[in-house]
Amino acid sequence: MTWWPLIKILPHKTNLHFVKYSRAAGVISVVLCIASIVACFYPGLNMGIDFRGGAVMEMTKTDNSALDIGAVREAVGELNLGDVGVQGIDSAASAIVRFQVPDGEGQSAVVERVQSAISEAVGEVRYSGVSVVGSKVSGELFTSGLIALGLAIALMFAYIWFRFEPQFGFGAVAGLLHDVVLTFGLIVLFKLEFSLNMVAAILTVIGYSMNDTVVVFDRLRENLRKYKSMPLREVIDLSLNETLSRTIITGVTAVMVLAALAIFGGEALFGFSIALMFGIIIGTYSSIYVGAPIILLWGVKRGELAEDAKPIKLGMASRP
Repeated sequence: MTWWPLIKILPHKTNLHFVKYSRAAGVISVVLCIASIVACFYPGLNMGIDFRGGAVMEMTKTDNSALDIGAVREAVGELNLGDVGVQGIDSAASAIVRFQVPDGEGQSAVVERVQSAISEAVGEVRYSGVSVVGSKVSGELFTSGLIALGLAIALMFAYIWFRFEPQFGFGAVAGLLHDVVLTFGLIVLFKLEFSLNMVAAILTVIGYSMNDTVVVFDRLRENLRKYKSMPLREVIDLSLNETLSRTIITGVTAVMVLAALAIFGGEALFGFSIALMFGIIIGTYSSIYVGAPIILLWGVKRGELAEDAKPIKLGMASRP
């Protein structure tokens, strides 16, 4: 018996009726989006140190030996100071430690606790001073992060508008907003820390979702020109089926890599990886059940029918 690679399990041609279930999928998406928006205000996002403020200090081993970053992160994490970040710098003996200062505690007392815990974990360490990230700076970072997300969505909309037609742009932006809102919902649901890493993850989700949407829209535009007499819903189903194997292969490959990153990347990359995995899955869903159905609602202008184009049969009944 011949064993084929796992990829061979996917059929070369599929004939799934995606549009048939678009209305039910749309209702589910609207409900989840509303719930995610409400959750962002109550109970709200679990802000990390980048957006809540805290203390930052640089440390160096006095004997210039390699610093155990993992031991430092574990020691500070046991103090229950919320979001803790430990990042190595140029020298293997140095690192930057970031931690939150709980309300009601003095900064100097918290810093002493942190320094004592680090010294017990990795030995004698020299500190080069402590700086405080105030709430004002953190608020500016949060605002800048939201502006970056909004600007990314606006630029994607402009790109789709000029490459295709306005109705394609509306479908793409609806899909992007859907993916971003649900990713925020996941962050709130699992109480993941919302930091600059999360902003980077959401921007990556926007890029992936747009890439997948462009592939589907490209095939849809091509089929609209080829099969001018075919009902629009059947053209959409045809286009989605023709790009389905590519979408699944790309998505599964990315999720496998991110799963490995979540398992072996440590606590610092866990939330980032989870958000990206969810974003890729939901981005694939939105390309099928958000972007394409909106085009069906708006309608499109058919291109000129190619001279050699012939109607094809999908094996599905035509619908008005």
